[in-house]
Amino acid sequence: MALFLGFLIAFAIGVTGVGAGTITAPLLILFLGLPPEVAVGTALLFGFLVKVPAGGVYLLRGQVDPQALARLLWGGVPGVLLGSLLLSGLKGAKDLVLLLVGLTVVLSAALGLWRSLRRLSPGRERPWLLPPGGFGIGLEVGFSSAGAGALGTLLLLYATRLSPQKVVGTDLLFGLALSLLGGGVHLLFGQVAPGLLLPLAVGGVLGGALGALFATRVPREPFRVALLLWLLFIGTQLVYRGVAHG
Repeated sequence: MALFLGFLIAFAIGVTGVGAGTITAPLLILFLGLPPEVAVGTALLFGFLVKVPAGGVYLLRGQVDPQALARLLWGGVPGVLLGSLLLSGLKGAKDLVLLLVGLTVVLSAALGLWRSLRRLSPGRERPWLLPPGGFGIGLEVGFSSAGAGALGTLLLLYATRLSPQKVVGTDLLFGLALSLLGGGVHLLFGQVAPGLLLPLAVGGVLGGALGALFATRVPREPFRVALLLWLLFIGTQLVYRGVAHG
């Protein structure tokens, strides 16, 4: 089941570009019954593993802006550490965690839809926004594993004049760093399912490769919008569970 789920998640990422953190944790909670904190920790390390090859490609091509990345990490590193510690401290309040994770997934999916519809282009430089924005994103990623893709891209488009390729590459490296740090904290607290992580990653490697190949043959945007709408539904299910049992 974990192998198949990893394949499906990475295939969806390869086709649509939607972040691993937004998809993985809700599915691990809803379909495999993992506790929220374990699902988040596992999702963070899974997202790191499946995105490493793409991150290396962008880095080798020079499509990562070091200054923008450093500013994001200045705020993002303490944010993701604090978010991970916060989730660990709340693991006894399962319903509250479900509610907050569900709201984060809904927010990330809604912002992704908004970005798809608006087709934002780079604006004027606002580099001072990157550290506080990175802190907020890191806090969200550490707590829910979601948000680095949609929110990071929006922040870079609003605060910099980077090319679309550098926006994607810089955000991808930022997300990789957050996933590794946050996943490491969750692993330290025993909030990772090691038995699931390996089959998830194996399925993810296969699914990501096939998804990227499939994306070159079909229009990408309709699949992206459909997946984001589905994630809105998944997020509302988590919110409902948190409220109904609270």
